[in-house]
Amino acid sequence: MPKNTMGTKLPRKLEQKMAIVGEQIKLARLRRDLSIAQVAERATCSPLTINRIEKGSPTVSIGIYLRVLYALQLDDDILLLAKEDVLGRTLQDLSLKHRKRASKKG
Repeated sequence: MPKNTMGTKLPRKLEQKMAIVGEQIKLARLRRDLSIAQVAERATCSPLTINRIEKGSPTVSIGIYLRVLYALQLDDDILLLAKEDVLGRTLQDLSLKHRKRASKKG
């Protein structure tokens, strides 16, 4: 029976974002003058996995991404994910119940 790969298919918008993240990681590696093999060794993964990250493959686990970011000394960047949750804060503010004051007449 063939393996179902629909779980790895992302919407086009997310594919584009993954490609951007991969390119940013690649540029960070190149700025540090590191080879794919060096980053793979530091991140304890295969050079093929680094190649897949740099191409924006959605099948690489978040743990591997974190190890690669750590190898590039960019691990604090993970803390920026979902930091500015404008939509969530707006929804939270809308759901706050407003107290109604009692009428002074009466």
